[in-house]
Amino acid sequence: MRFLHFIWRFLNNLRKAFQIFLMLLVLGLIIAGLAETDIAIPPSAILVVSPTGVLVDQLEGDPLLSALAGTQGTGIQQTLLTDITDSLNAAADDERIKAVMLELDGLTGGGLAKLQTFAAALGKVHDAGKPIIAIGDGYTQDQYYLAAFADEIYLHELGVVYIDGYGYYRTYLKGIIDKLNIDLNVFRVGKYKSFVEPFIRDDMSAADREASQRWLDALWSAYKNDVSSARQLDPGYLDDYANHFVDNLREAGGNPAQMALAVGLVDSVAGRGAARERLIELAGPDADDDSTYSRIDFLSYISQLRAKQVERPEDPKVAVLVAAGEIVDGEAPRGTIGGDSLAALIDQAADDEQIKALVLRVDSPGGSMFASEVVLAQLAQLKLLGKPLVVSMSSVAASGGYYIAMLADQIWASETTITGSIGVGALVPTFQRSLDGIGVHIDGVGTTQLSGQFRPDRELGEQAREFLQLSVEEAYRIFVGKFADARGISFERADNLAQGRVWVGSDALAIGLVDQIGGLDDAIRSAADLAGLAEQTYSVQTIAPESNFREQIALEFFGKIVSFIGSLGIRLDNGWIGSLAEGFVLHLEQEFGQLGRLNDPRGIYYHCFCALP
Repeated sequence: MRFLHFIWRFLNNLRKAFQIFLMLLVLGLIIAGLAETDIAIPPSAILVVSPTGVLVDQLEGDPLLSALAGTQGTGIQQTLLTDITDSLNAAADDERIKAVMLELDGLTGGGLAKLQTFAAALGKVHDAGKPIIAIGDGYTQDQYYLAAFADEIYLHELGVVYIDGYGYYRTYLKGIIDKLNIDLNVFRVGKYKSFVEPFIRDDMSAADREASQRWLDALWSAYKNDVSSARQLDPGYLDDYANHFVDNLREAGGNPAQMALAVGLVDSVAGRGAARERLIELAGPDADDDSTYSRIDFLSYISQLRAKQVERPEDPKVAVLVAAGEIVDGEAPRGTIGGDSLAALIDQAADDEQIKALVLRVDSPGGSMFASEVVLAQLAQLKLLGKPLVVSMSSVAASGGYYIAMLADQIWASETTITGSIGVGALVPTFQRSLDGIGVHIDGVGTTQLSGQFRPDRELGEQAREFLQLSVEEAYRIFVGKFADARGISFERADNLAQGRVWVGSDALAIGLVDQIGGLDDAIRSAADLAGLAEQTYSVQTIAPESNFREQIALEFFGKIVSFIGSLGIRLDNGWIGSLAEGFVLHLEQEFGQLGRLNDPRGIYYHCFCALP
């Protein structure tokens, strides 16, 4: 017993020592992160724009975990779109910035609408007469979209420009669900409401195929037009490049880099250092190392500029509130829309007398019906106060994402925004056959006919089925009815436009789902105009959840670490093949990760699995 007691004390003390060591390590990392690592903006410099991971309107997840992962170069999976656009907009007018360099190897996606916003900011740099240089080991389709807006595109001699068009492929699970003897009870309204199909089919339905082909073709057409215009190519050139990729590669002797050069997609094929002399020519050598060029990364640059901004509290404000991610019931962290969380921020904007208008930036495929209704009700209260409400749709504002947008005085969308999907679905799995297969059986009695009807270990009862079907039909009537009232159309017209069908932004404008085509800046100006602020000075205020002390430390730490890494020129990517693989992983996460976050009290969802990774 004494020996066992000794072992216990030894292990317990070892545990305590490890905890102390871990705490000191974290504290050391925080102190290092908060140390002065700001990089001064050189009098002549190249602005290096190197997005990592997915472009987002709002960073998601726990700030401290992101900060710690950032120190290892493994956890930085997202880049705020506004960090990029703000830095490019400032660089266009900053005499110290002589050119912009795009390092796109770490970018894994974000949606065509966000890429177009990025490209619009590059356009301002170009209009200011400043060269844009793109350098890449290889280019995926999203990476090349941005590179196309550069004046010079450099491709590694072993690289490839991989453009394959847009596809919408889902993972169908009916076969494995049947093998596991799971009964998946499905209730939906809407001819095109397909979010439940992967659980009840082995392939895509004809209705989903029809609607999906429509919006995929619209996205691909927009991509081709933008890239072809930027590179002065015939739009059909990209179709030929993708459809005859192997034939063209064979003619180039099997060298994809030379093939891209031959067809005019890039301007130079060489190693990583090929553009160094060109960049030194544009901005001069680095003050500490004349073998390289003077540079500053975009995060360091924008953090310096924001630190020097002077707020004018007396100015009237247009508030911007980001609603990004799945819509779930209750509270939720950044990157997910909690019904209660978002409602509280809307209430904050309503109560602030300095805020004269609200812009809701929506990037969401929807989710919980109940949470969507909570948000919509709070937006209605804001409008009762006479404050204009303008919605700016990002890459996706579909189903519940459209539900929380439809009360706006104006809805702005990109021509490639994925929206609509006005329909309802419910999923209720039961496992009685699975349990029966391993010898577990359920039996008993109840006091009413409803007793035990919703137990997951019993077959869904007949009254439960009728209850859910009636609930889904009522939810659909509510959605379509409010949609009709908000857009000033008949219920029949609204029902015809609904049916769960997905629309792309340009089509949504034509049929009246949205009011204008434009970006966030356009929506802000529109909100200011509706509030009567167009002829006076006003400021733009971003409303975000209040950070506690722990989160403030983490966010500060994260920002400094990322800026410091950028200042060293350290690459946090794994090449174009890695970007393609990460895109596939993101697709799987969208398919299955979203299900784990859905928590509607009645299991009824305004949801669309229509986002592309």
